[in-house]
Amino acid sequence: MEALPQAIVFDMDGTLTDSEEEWDVIRRGLAEEDGVPWPDGATQAMMGMSTPEWSTYLVESVGLRGTPEEAAQRTIGGMADAYHAGRIPLLPGAVDAVHRMAEVAPLGVASSSPRVLIDAGLELLGVRDLVGVIVSTEEVERGKPHPDGFLAACEQLGVDPASTVAIEDSTNGIKSALAAGMKVVAVPPRFHPPAADVLERAHAVVDNLDALTVDLVRGLFS
Repeated sequence: MEALPQAIVFDMDGTLTDSEEEWDVIRRGLAEEDGVPWPDGATQAMMGMSTPEWSTYLVESVGLRGTPEEAAQRTIGGMADAYHAGRIPLLPGAVDAVHRMAEVAPLGVASSSPRVLIDAGLELLGVRDLVGVIVSTEEVERGKPHPDGFLAACEQLGVDPASTVAIEDSTNGIKSALAAGMKVVAVPPRFHPPAADVLERAHAVVDNLDALTVDLVRGLFS
């Protein structure tokens, strides 16, 4: 008899909403405002970090003025404005993919965004009522690539991580879900796709969310 996943946990930025580029635009804009150059590798380094981690990085490694808390406030304010202004597009097939997965198992979201932006993304998708558990990595000790966010989501869902599927797009996100012991479906984005050696470790790789099918996730446990 074919086994089924106990739950499915989505990442948000770059997986359901096409927001990674906007994060980068806003952060680079703040660096320009403060008169500091953008370091090589800074964009990739911050993908998946929790709010305390990336805000500290912006101050200590990029050189933004003020405290990490102030850097976080400026960045998150810019992202909230982008959501409200309709500048954050949904990824193709995202809404249908969430509805399909909700037919298979309970859903969660484990995202590096602060909760206010996760809520904004789910409202934009119109799927807030389908998601039973939300974990922001600013609410756990460590952000991605550490497993803390995914483990917290599984704990709140009451499921075994080994029987749970993570849907991820980034290098740090895939590493995080693998470290949690989950089955990982990778959806590589156009914006800074995952490192090839990390992508090879995913249990399935799909070109887009239309390919995230019921048969695919069930097949991970057959």
